[in-house]
Amino acid sequence: MKTLEQIEQELLRTVANLSEVPTGAYNFRVNGESIGRQSSDNINIIPQKSRSGIEIYVSPNTQDEVFHIPVIISQSGLAEVVYNDFYIGDGADVTIVAGCGIYNCGTKDSIHDGVHTFHVGKNAKVRYIEKHYGAGPGAGKILNPTSKFYLEKDSYVEVIMEQLRGVDSTNRLTTAEVAENAKISIQERILTQGKQIANSEIVATLSGKNSTADIISRAVATDESTQKFTSHIIGAAPCRGHSECDAILQDKAKVYAIPSLDAQNIDAQLIHEAAIGKIASEQLNKLMTLGLTRNQAESQIINGFLK
Repeated sequence: MKTLEQIEQELLRTVANLSEVPTGAYNFRVNGESIGRQSSDNINIIPQKSRSGIEIYVSPNTQDEVFHIPVIISQSGLAEVVYNDFYIGDGADVTIVAGCGIYNCGTKDSIHDGVHTFHVGKNAKVRYIEKHYGAGPGAGKILNPTSKFYLEKDSYVEVIMEQLRGVDSTNRLTTAEVAENAKISIQERILTQGKQIANSEIVATLSGKNSTADIISRAVATDESTQKFTSHIIGAAPCRGHSECDAILQDKAKVYAIPSLDAQNIDAQLIHEAAIGKIASEQLNKLMTLGLTRNQAESQIINGFLK
């Protein structure tokens, strides 16, 4: 694999918790090209034939394997669309660590649009972790992720998506089609500052008997930033769906929460919850009595809220 510069190494540590090349399967994409790729005995990674991106094939019954597919951009003005397709074999159990970090010190926006499509086989388990981060004094750091999940019978998918800080604009779309006895859990955590804008839409279609969706969004909006969260659960069979949005507001920030439930079956059990407000004064006072300043207390509360 090519040598990474110091800025790129720091981005990689932030979004993928990597300080060295992992031993398992991986694909590292830096400034629009793959700089290192490795398959394993059970996970095969190959480039897309007609478009930018990769295809990942996980063998049936693969157990406890982790593979990494981070994206790093340190080139100002780079705009790319990347397509990654995942094929998870029946009975497999894997963890996928993705994420994108952008450092921009130039005058042109840097943009990464990632389209991830997951085909999850019967009785398979997937844990998908995606972190986004922006840094640098330059123009826009823009990330627009699209994730599509297709769950077959008895499968389980856990999705953890985090926007850490520094992303100027994001339009995030996550969709899921959930078959019989399958379950998807989606946890989203987003922090916006300055005049940043974050839009997130999650659509889960529960089409199989006893299918389940659990959607949880945690948002912190500060300064003059704006966030919009839309969740849409479609109960097309006897199923269980839950959507929850909690947000903390500071300064002149704005948060819009739009939960939607569509019950198309008499045995669909669908619930949504939403709460938006400022940090409770009782929490601040308690921490400040322990010797923290107001800013330190607010940071402690926000960090805990987003974990």
